[in-house]
Amino acid sequence: MKPGRPFPRGFTLIEVMMVVAIIGLTLTMGLPGFLRVLQREGMRKAEYEMVEACKEARRAAIMNNEKTVLVIHPLLGSFEVPGAYPQKQLPNDIAIDILGVNFVQLERADEARVGFLPNGTSDEFTIVLHSSGGIYRKIYLDTVTALPNIEDIR
Repeated sequence: MKPGRPFPRGFTLIEVMMVVAIIGLTLTMGLPGFLRVLQREGMRKAEYEMVEACKEARRAAIMNNEKTVLVIHPLLGSFEVPGAYPQKQLPNDIAIDILGVNFVQLERADEARVGFLPNGTSDEFTIVLHSSGGIYRKIYLDTVTALPNIEDIR
């Protein structure tokens, strides 16, 4: 460096290109994992909301001392517990493969109704959800306690 000249400021083109290359490599390596997480997000949301609807129906039946019904519209992909849990819509990438209430298959029905009784029991209920990413989840009720269970189906 010559005397009297200030220090050079800024970055060289090579330094900028190296930083861009490192950022590009990092994003390329992380993107597939990020996309898998996004695909699971739809299933997690569907799972969570279905389980919450079942729990709210059970709670409402016990607290109000009257039968409460979880109403599922399989063709529309929506469900609700009138008066206890608002209507929810399954994410677009989630489909209902199997829907059984009291051992009757209802996945092609306009409406399925699952009863929860004040004594803490419920109708037999099984639903299998399928995501476009190939993830399958089975949600079913223990008929004695009316508590929902989740199984990963491979």
